[in-house]
Parts: sequence; structure tokens; C-alpha cells
Amino acid sequence: MSEAPENLTLIHLRRLDERMDRMALDVQELKTRMTSVKQQTANLAATQASHSAILSARLDRVETRLDRIGRRLDLVEPAR
Repeated sequence: MSEAPENLTLIHLRRLDERMDRMALDVQELKTRMTSVKQQTANLAATQASHSAILSARLDRVETRLDRIGRRLDLVEPAR
């Protein structure tokens, strides 16, 4: 009689152990994926910062050109 509960307990413990092993592998995979997502997010942020700087410089040049055009057409007074 005492063998049946012991065997049943061992069976359940083994199943739990297998599930824990699978969960550990899943967590490791999730960690790897999250690292990749973090790297991609950092790359996107760097790209956005770079593009913002480029756009800002281009807008500054356009503003300078518009000021020159306005002065040539006597639309604005020259800066003092």
C-alpha cells in the first residue's frame, strides 16, 4: 500500500521537474528576445536623433535662404 502513494508522488515530482525545466528554457528565450528588442529600440532612438539633427540643419539652411530671398525682394528689413 505504501508504494503506490510514493510512486505517484515521484511521478508528480518528475512532471513538475520537467515543467520547471521547460519554463526555465522559455524564460531564457524571453530574456534573449528582450535583449534584442532593447538593442533595436536603442538603434531606432539613435537613428531618430540623427535624422532630427539632419532635419534641423536643413531647416536652418532653408530659413537662411528664405531670409536672403526676402531681403532681395525687399520684403523684410535686414537684420541689424
